[in-house]
Amino acid sequence: MLGFARRGDAHTLALMSRDLIEAGLGWEYRTERIARLIADPETVALAARDGKDVIGFAVMTFGDERAHLTLLAVSPTYQRRGIARMLVWLLESAIVAGVSSIHVELRAANTAARRLYRSMGFVETLRLPGYYRGKESALRMIRMLRAPGVSSVSWRPPMIDKR
Repeated sequence: MLGFARRGDAHTLALMSRDLIEAGLGWEYRTERIARLIADPETVALAARDGKDVIGFAVMTFGDERAHLTLLAVSPTYQRRGIARMLVWLLESAIVAGVSSIHVELRAANTAARRLYRSMGFVETLRLPGYYRGKESALRMIRMLRAPGVSSVSWRPPMIDKR
C-alpha cells in the first residue's frame, strides 16, 4: 500500500537511507532531517507498506519549475517487485503541479537505479566525479515534463454553443 509518510516513519526512513542509499558514505539523512522533509510543505514523502512495515519510500522536493528526487529506496526483500514504481505517482504529481523537470543524482556504479530511472524516461545529463563526499562519482539524470517557462495547457470543459 502506498501513502504519505508520517512523522512517526522518520526513524525507519532514516535507517533505510543509511543502509540502502548512504552505505559507506556516512549518514546524512538522520531521523531529524527526514522528519523535517516529511513536514516540509514543498516536499512529498511517500511510504510503501506491507501491513504496518515500511518497505520502501521516496522523497521529492518541488520548486516552481523543477523538482528534485532526493531519496528513493526499497527494502532488499521487496526489490524487483514494482515498489519503486511509486515514482510514477511522483511524476504525475509533478505534471499536475506544473513542474518542467525532475532531477536526481545516483551513484554512477548503481546500474539497477540507472535502469529504473531510464525506464521512467530519465536521461543522463552529467557525471559528477567525487560527488559523494569525495568518495564516489554520481550521475545526474533528468526527466523533462514540459519546456521550461512554458505554461502547460489547462483543460477546460467543452462549451455548449448557445446560438
